[in-house]
Amino acid sequence: MGAFLDKPKTEKHNAHGAGNGLRYGLSSMQGWRVEMEDAHTAVVGIPHGLEDWSFFAVYDGHAGSRVANYCSTHLLEHITTNEDFRAAGKSGSALELSVENVKNGIRTGFLKIDEYMRNFSDLRNGMDRSGSTAVGVMISPKHIYFINCGDSRAVLYRNGQVCFSTQDHKPCNPREKERIQNAGGSVMIQRVNGSLAVSRALGDYDYKCVDGKGPTEQLVSPEPEVSDEAVKKDSELDKHLESRVEEIMEKSGEEGMPDLAHVMRILSAENIPNLPPGGGLAGKRNVVEAVYSRLNPHRESDG
Repeated sequence: MGAFLDKPKTEKHNAHGAGNGLRYGLSSMQGWRVEMEDAHTAVVGIPHGLEDWSFFAVYDGHAGSRVANYCSTHLLEHITTNEDFRAAGKSGSALELSVENVKNGIRTGFLKIDEYMRNFSDLRNGMDRSGSTAVGVMISPKHIYFINCGDSRAVLYRNGQVCFSTQDHKPCNPREKERIQNAGGSVMIQRVNGSLAVSRALGDYDYKCVDGKGPTEQLVSPEPEVSDEAVKKDSELDKHLESRVEEIMEKSGEEGMPDLAHVMRILSAENIPNLPPGGGLAGKRNVVEAVYSRLNPHRESDG
């Protein structure tokens, strides 16, 4: 069908960053496709009052890159600026958003960007028939919001075990199949109308033109499923770290006061449970540094 190369492009794009107690890394490769159809978003510090929030997402494009690329640049903005997300308003100088505000705002953001892209001339006239799944996390100081539209997957791994995973949106799932059939479609060879392998996606407007049906009732729906997990309380972890720093400094003090980097190296070699997801020990550096400074108030600042 002309959608594949004679040999794959195996060059990889790698990037990493840190902030808000998190560390992230990413890698992408074009592979066999004639163009890179996938995209990502990695934002540490969301603008306009959400600087202590972060957002990460992956967009698995198909039939082209148009939708995936646009979403990677603009989906977050559609989420955080819509009226449902901001419904709680402001309290003082900081936004106070309830869990339901955030969940509703994420859903609204997906529906809005899908409707907005429908008006792009190349998508409207059928010159571009691309679509994209989207899977991501929005991380606030108290919650991790898992966002899924399609069959990409996000997994939360804590203390050596998987404690949450998003569920794929496949046409053969009973709930998805019922919506497809109610919209006049069918599921053949586990695909929508025998063609598309996902039942929810952004773009894919050939499957979103059933008269009398709303955007979430079409053959392919742009509505994400949003789940939230509480960020683990760290009081016990903080106490453990404080105690360990005191022990390390007391033991090392016989040979001279150790520097902060030495303390961090010792702690990083230990199997410390319940460290922040994504950030590890680096996400708790402020706790370690506070105890270190209290026990060694005359230390020189180290970068």
